[in-house]
Amino acid sequence: MDELKNIANLKSSAAEFVAVLLFVFIGAGVVVSTGTLTQEMTPARLTAIALAHGLTICMLVYATAHISGGHINPAVTIATMITGKTPAIKGVMFIIAQLLGGIVGAYLLYIAVPSVAHGSLGAHALAPGVSITSGLIAETALTFVLVFIVFATATDDRAIGSMAPFAIGLAVLVAHLVAVPLTGTGINPARSLGPAIATQEFTNIWIYFVGPVIGAVLAGIVYQYVFAVKK
Repeated sequence: MDELKNIANLKSSAAEFVAVLLFVFIGAGVVVSTGTLTQEMTPARLTAIALAHGLTICMLVYATAHISGGHINPAVTIATMITGKTPAIKGVMFIIAQLLGGIVGAYLLYIAVPSVAHGSLGAHALAPGVSITSGLIAETALTFVLVFIVFATATDDRAIGSMAPFAIGLAVLVAHLVAVPLTGTGINPARSLGPAIATQEFTNIWIYFVGPVIGAVLAGIVYQYVFAVKK
C-alpha cells in the first residue's frame, strides 16, 4: 500500500500514461494520415511511419526519462522488473498506466479524425502471406533489439546516458522499417492494444503481447547477466 500511495510512483505512472497516450496518438495518427493519401505501403509511406514512431519515442524518452525512466512500453517495464531494476509494485503501476494510455490515445485519435479516414486506426495485423510463426519471430527479434539498446544505453553506467533516447528512437525507427510490411511492427503491447480496442480488431493480437514480452525478457537477461558490469 505504501508503494501504491507513494507520490513519486504516482507521478512516474502518470508520466508513462501521458507518454504512451502521445505515442499512440502520433504513431497511429501518421498511419491514418498517410493512409488518406495512399492505401499502398509505398517506400515513402513506410519511411514516414518509421520516422514518426522513432522520432516520437526519442522525444518522449527525453521528456520522461528523469521522471519515470522513459519506459513507454510494457515490454521494457517487464524486462526491468525481471532484472530487478524496477520494483514489482511500481512496475505493475507502470504497465497499467501504459495500457490505459494506449487505449485513451487510440480513442482520442478515433475522435479526432473523420470517420472516413478511420480505417484500421493503425491497428497491427499480419500482412497477407505472413504466418503466425513468422510474425511471432519478427516481433520477438525486433523487441529484443529494442530492449537490448535500452539496457545498453539507459541502464549501464558506462554508457553515454544523454544519447540513450536518440539510440532508442533509432531502434524503434529501424524496427518499423523492417517489420511494418510484415506485422505492422508492434514491439510495444500498449501501442498494439489501444487501436485494437478502439476498432475491435483482435485478430492474432496475442502475437503483439507474447512476442514483445519474450524478446524483452531475453534481451534484459542477456544484457544484465552477460554484458553488464557485475558489482
